[in-house]
Amino acid sequence: MLVVGLTGGIATGKSSVSAQLKSFGLPVVDADVIARQVVEPGTPTLAQIVKHFGEDILHPDGTLNRQKLGSIVFNDESQRKVLNSITHPAIARKMFLSVLTYWLKGYNICIVDNPLLIEGGMHKWMGKVVVVYCSPELQLQRLRARDSSSVEAASSRIKAQLPTAEKLKHADIVVDNSGSPQDLQIQVDSLVRRLNKEIGWWRLNWLCPPIGIISAAWTLLWRHIRRLRQTPRKR
Repeated sequence: MLVVGLTGGIATGKSSVSAQLKSFGLPVVDADVIARQVVEPGTPTLAQIVKHFGEDILHPDGTLNRQKLGSIVFNDESQRKVLNSITHPAIARKMFLSVLTYWLKGYNICIVDNPLLIEGGMHKWMGKVVVVYCSPELQLQRLRARDSSSVEAASSRIKAQLPTAEKLKHADIVVDNSGSPQDLQIQVDSLVRRLNKEIGWWRLNWLCPPIGIISAAWTLLWRHIRRLRQTPRKR
C-alpha cells in the first residue's frame, strides 16, 4: 500500500484537497479528527493535559476547552512544545493503527492528512509527501475571512506553525492552491492519476521485503540530500 502524507499550512486549502481525495474513494486518516478523539473525556491524554495546564482548560461538562488552551499555547512556544509532547505520541499511535486497518482491508493507497506531518517527523515514513501551498499573503487573507479574525490574531496562528515554504522543502508533490476551485480540482485529478501509476511499484515493495527496505532507505537518503541542497550555506 502506498501511504501518502498530505500537509500544508493553515488556510492553504489542505482540507479541500483532502475532501476531493475522499471523493475518489481514497481512505483518509485525518489527524485533526484523531486529535479530537484522543482528548475525549476519560482518555489518558486529556488527563495528562489537565495535570500540566490545570482544570481551567476544561468546560463544565469535562470536555477540553480548545479555545482556552489555544490561547495559551499559540503565544507561548514552550507551552506549545509541552502540549505537542503529550498529544503527538497518542495521535501517532492511533494514526498508525488506522493505516494498518486500511492495509488489512486491501486498499492500494492511504492518505495521511496531518497539518504537523513535517514538524512531527512523520513525513520520513511516508511513501510520498504532498504539500498544499499558497502565498503567505493569500494564506493570511483566507484565514481572516474564514475566522473573522484580526490581522494580529491570524498572523499569530500562522506563525505558530512551520512556514509553508519550509514544508515545501520536504515535498515530493506540490499542489498550488493559489487559483480557483476549478484549478485545484484539475491538480487533484492529476495527483490521483500520478499516485495510481505508482501502485505497482509499491506492491512490489510489499511482496519483496528486500526491495522495500532498499527503496525506503533510498527515499530517506534522497530526502536528506535534497534538504541539504535547499539549505542556504552560511558565509
